[in-house]
Amino acid sequence: MILGGSKRAMAAKRVLSIGQCDYDHGNIARMLRHHFGAEAVPAADGVEALEHLRKGPFHLILVNRILDRSGEEGLEVIRLLRRQPELAATPIMLVSNYPTAQEQAIKLGAAPGFGKDALTHGSTLQMLRSYLEAEERAAASPQSVAAKA
Repeated sequence: MILGGSKRAMAAKRVLSIGQCDYDHGNIARMLRHHFGAEAVPAADGVEALEHLRKGPFHLILVNRILDRSGEEGLEVIRLLRRQPELAATPIMLVSNYPTAQEQAIKLGAAPGFGKDALTHGSTLQMLRSYLEAEERAAASPQSVAAKA
């Protein structure tokens, strides 16, 4: 949404960050805020993620390979989110350094993700730029998520 024709007037992009420990969430949030002016909202698991998605739109969803608090597999969270038709246009990325985990996430419908060791690499920033700087990126609306819950 552009207000007054100025890119600066755009609403901040929102990223849902699922399953990160506090330290890693802080690093991800700082990087997103610094490079994209984006807000990172933490969620402990898939259930909490769906609660956040009912309350407001997100432009990108990041899922940890192993959720910090529950130990749940991030691939299961991606599977849960991809079963929500209203999230079909919302990109989901796996946060993992393991190529095989990335391949599995892509097979489930996720976009290519990145590992924490590459958090500030140019390739990661370029990958995120395609989602967080796109003018017309459609975010999942709270009404569409609430209707399916």
